[in-house]
Amino acid sequence: MRLNIFVLTGLYIKLTKPDERLLHAVRQYLWMLLITFNTTNMKTFIYRSLLCFSMLLLTTASAGYANDKVDWKKVKALVYTKNGKGYVHDNIPSAVSCVQKLGQRYGFKVDVSDDPSVFTEGNLKQYTLLIFPSTNNDVFDTDGQRLVFRRYVEAGGGFVGIHSVMGTERNWRWFKMMMGGTFAWHAKFQNYTVRVIDSDHPSAQGLPKSWVRNDECYFMKELYPGIHTILAHDFSTLQPDEKIKTFSAPFTDLYPAAWYQRFDGGHVWITALGHDKKDYQDPVFVQHIMQGLQFVASQVKKTDFAKAYADSRDAPVRY
Repeated sequence: MRLNIFVLTGLYIKLTKPDERLLHAVRQYLWMLLITFNTTNMKTFIYRSLLCFSMLLLTTASAGYANDKVDWKKVKALVYTKNGKGYVHDNIPSAVSCVQKLGQRYGFKVDVSDDPSVFTEGNLKQYTLLIFPSTNNDVFDTDGQRLVFRRYVEAGGGFVGIHSVMGTERNWRWFKMMMGGTFAWHAKFQNYTVRVIDSDHPSAQGLPKSWVRNDECYFMKELYPGIHTILAHDFSTLQPDEKIKTFSAPFTDLYPAAWYQRFDGGHVWITALGHDKKDYQDPVFVQHIMQGLQFVASQVKKTDFAKAYADSRDAPVRY
């Protein structure tokens, strides 16, 4: 009976093909069984085995973020890395590498470019989602490129923005609405707590409820009311700074750190986290990014430019 439990676990691993995070849970499960293998009676062993196996199944459920509702073989992403004049984050190559590795792991295609000429309707229609990792300032050369980007969103496309993406296209009102706001200020890089406030959202599954990390707390201006907050910066854990009160209004205790919205026909997911290039090798942060990609990819059914209506970058939004 005891050996059958180990055989069952081995078969489970073979059938589910778990990722590294799940394999860690499997190792813990087997270790707990080994401890009790020769030190308990059969009744206690069976009870503990079932308890451990239940925990393993729960872990599997929370680890399934990369497979739920998405046929990854049909997903294609464009990672766009152009920055305008000004500060350029050194985390961009790490973010690109992270997405490429996720693509290799889960089977979706990844293109990478810093050339704004890729923004044509004929080219963008092939992509399930566009990813802007720590882009900053003006990233398009012409309003024609901006219009194509907007029409891609209107066509039902997906957008994932990471960290300083909040400072992208600061003079384009529509883009700032899509983002949920635009960059205003950030507190210095420090250790503080990010809290999960929407634990039911797919991109929050398996994340620590109180996520203690080193990062920058970003603040926005020109806030757009359509966003739905998933994670929030906890002000009480930040080092005291009078600027926090100035830039955090109208919020007092928590401030959006990751959010999503359905905007102008498209599907948007943003995280303000990810300043440190080491983040893109951290399993928890990579899970955060992957679940954001998964969420957007699961929402995008087809990009249909026939649904796009804008004839200029600043055409009024049709709510």
